[in-house]
Amino acid sequence: MSDTTAKPSGRGAIFLTGSVMRHVVIMTMTGAVGLMTMFGADLADLYYLSLLNDTNVTAAIGFAGILSFANLSMSLGIGIAAAALVARNIGAGDPVRAKEFATSSVTFTLVVSGAYTLLAAIFADPLMRFLGAEGEALRLATSYIRILTPGFIMLATAVCCSFALRGIGSPTRAMFVTLGSAAATLIIDPIMIFHFGWGIQGAAVAHVCANTCALAFGIHGLAVHHRFLNHISLKGLRRDFKTIWSIALPAMLTQLATPFTVAYTTYAVAPFGTEAVSASAIIGRIVPVAFGIIFSLSGAVGPIIGQNFGARDFGRVRQTLWDGLKFAAVYTLITSALLFAFREHVAAAFHLNGEARTIVIFFCSWIGITWAFAGAQFVANAAFNNLGRPALSTWFNWGKATLGTIPFAIIGSRLAAVEGMMAAIGVGSIVFGIASVWVAARIVNRLESGTSQAHGHH
Repeated sequence: MSDTTAKPSGRGAIFLTGSVMRHVVIMTMTGAVGLMTMFGADLADLYYLSLLNDTNVTAAIGFAGILSFANLSMSLGIGIAAAALVARNIGAGDPVRAKEFATSSVTFTLVVSGAYTLLAAIFADPLMRFLGAEGEALRLATSYIRILTPGFIMLATAVCCSFALRGIGSPTRAMFVTLGSAAATLIIDPIMIFHFGWGIQGAAVAHVCANTCALAFGIHGLAVHHRFLNHISLKGLRRDFKTIWSIALPAMLTQLATPFTVAYTTYAVAPFGTEAVSASAIIGRIVPVAFGIIFSLSGAVGPIIGQNFGARDFGRVRQTLWDGLKFAAVYTLITSALLFAFREHVAAAFHLNGEARTIVIFFCSWIGITWAFAGAQFVANAAFNNLGRPALSTWFNWGKATLGTIPFAIIGSRLAAVEGMMAAIGVGSIVFGIASVWVAARIVNRLESGTSQAHGHH
């Protein structure tokens, strides 16, 4: 699929025709290649640092990672709003308005991530203490964050550009943003960590350089290649703020549920010792690489639903929903089988032994399959965000992050320590996955009958 079809001056809305499953696969794979290379770079980063043979370093990355994850989650929230508004306006045949929304979304990102960056740098130490970091792990985590924060703004803006590109229907350009960032991390990381001997601080410097690369690719794709960015102005942001905020706030809250879950599990695992925290940090890096495709489902399915909803084609909206679910199920089955087959190799790769090894092997053996239901919830969220019901995705994600996690984790850890906790959280995931899809399907039916009644009255 060439990017030329995606230029607003060309065919415009490209998701209104052709095989829905093909659109789902192309959008998901291009999104996932980007996301997974980014998470893969994070995993490589952790691997390089694990060669320093210091559990304090891996634990520090586990604690500090929560703050960068929160930044990414907020950026994804604004990105989802950007993609939805761009896709909807292109679907309705208004590229000029779509371009204005793309620009205002970028401006909004700069404001939000700028504020977050300042706060994270100032309060790094108390935040890490609050999560349970102490001693050397606390010192390392704090210095890592203070070096890392300038990269937050760059990454956030790059993510927003990438989502706007997806809204236009230009997934390849969007993919370059994350690919550029990952490639830079993989190259610069070992130089900073080993060649200069900067250890964990070197890893932080490498991330800032990588985020700068991502931003360059994002601005180039959106502003230079597609000419889809006006001048950044607060006036434009004031005009579009209400519309963007109505999608971005629930989407940001939705995305923040994930780092909340990670923060809660890190906090819950901390009493089981540094080995358990270190294992949970490694699982936290394995999950996005193994299931990155599931993570990108929401952003992939979104613009397809958005354009078809803009064109009032409910048959294709429903088809997108089911094709997304089928895709999630098949992918999860294959991946969890692979994790199970290579569980020993995964543990060996990170030089794990004792408690940490047991936990990682248990995860690879039994927990992978529950991600099919997480995938189902991502697809449902995309439907909520693009069908004008963004608050529902917030409710479902936070429901899962609180009710679907905390009571399950407490009971599970009492029954069978860390392994029990992971299994119980998996059960919570299944419950919320099924419930969210059921609600999404009902909304599509209701919107469709509402539209046909409106047409009947004319």
